[in-house]
Amino acid sequence: VTEQGIREGVRQVLLPLWNTWYFFSLYANASNYEAKWSTSSTDLLDRYLLSKTHDLVNEVEAHLNKFDSYSASASLRDFADVLTNWYVRRSRDRFWEGAPEAFDTLYTVIEVVSRVAAPLLPMVTEEIWRGLTGGRSVHLEAWPDASTLPHDAALVEAMDQVRTVSSVASSLRKASSLRVRLPLAKLTVVTKNVAGLQQFAEIIADELNVKSVQLVEMSLDSTTEFGVMKRLTVNSRTAGPRIGKSVQAVIQSAKSGDWSEENGAVVVGGIALIEGEYEIDLVADTSTGADEEVTDHIGILPSGGFLILDGKVSAELAAEGLARDVIRAVQSARKDADFDVSDRIKLTIKAAEDVLAAVAVHSELVKSETLTVELETVTSAALINAVAVGDGQQVEVIVQVVAAKH
Repeated sequence: VTEQGIREGVRQVLLPLWNTWYFFSLYANASNYEAKWSTSSTDLLDRYLLSKTHDLVNEVEAHLNKFDSYSASASLRDFADVLTNWYVRRSRDRFWEGAPEAFDTLYTVIEVVSRVAAPLLPMVTEEIWRGLTGGRSVHLEAWPDASTLPHDAALVEAMDQVRTVSSVASSLRKASSLRVRLPLAKLTVVTKNVAGLQQFAEIIADELNVKSVQLVEMSLDSTTEFGVMKRLTVNSRTAGPRIGKSVQAVIQSAKSGDWSEENGAVVVGGIALIEGEYEIDLVADTSTGADEEVTDHIGILPSGGFLILDGKVSAELAAEGLARDVIRAVQSARKDADFDVSDRIKLTIKAAEDVLAAVAVHSELVKSETLTVELETVTSAALINAVAVGDGQQVEVIVQVVAAKH
């Protein structure tokens, strides 16, 4: 038991569960909808979450039957990440629109998860469950029956793969300083089980803010076909103590491409390396076009395959990215002003001409995303409470409530 361990438990499980309950109650009350237990939704994200909840019940039950509370807690932690960082985040628009199947699915999942987590989080689950159901106590309820929840193994496998693709591509964006709200032209995913991923192409595109997604079945010639080559990097700190003075020669051999990989064995310049002494990644092959600017960013998928993120930013993409940054600034201003999620506003934007030009092109998007009914723009270089947007630009936003949704 350490302070750091307690903080991690709060961050990884307690807060995600509590924030999910708060999110549900906020939007259900705003929509004046009384949710009910239901597993009948045909929405892909709903079906995925219900299937993951089915797995959670079985996993935690198996762990607790062995008195393994550590593994049971780990399962709950992993599920909390799926619940908040994937399902809720991907479904916000549906809850804002008041979709009954979304409310009913989340009600069902929170109710089941409260019972599953009750032995591990007795007080928090009691508060959530009683607030959700109006019942006397979660600790007087029976353990959930996983068979009451639908399960689609193929859907779970495919959606988990979608989450992996999204995670790797997001890391590429971050490493390449490509802002999340900056749209990019294309993502190419080369992997197995492309047929299973096809139905999620729109989710991948939206999650990663790319205009198009190309899914390609992995083959032996895939790296050559897409101009990708393997690069080996020697870790001198771990390899040096074992191979001694030869480490510098091995490093030079790796840089020149004098290495091979067969059946998991890596040989560099005639010297075999062991796991931990090297890293292999994928990079664009510039051997036939060294003078051309490389804008493709390449990442390896853990399950095999790779993806290519087109990092070339056109003027049109840059303008849309600026507009989306402005939207984020407005949403922050709404939150700071303690506006209700349904409040309609008058919005005044002060910025330089290039920022206002981007807002003008995407004015309908800005208005719809921020519930703006009146939009005014002012060209100004002297900004008060300026917020950074784009690549070094600034904007000032002023928000006023004009009406509330009833």
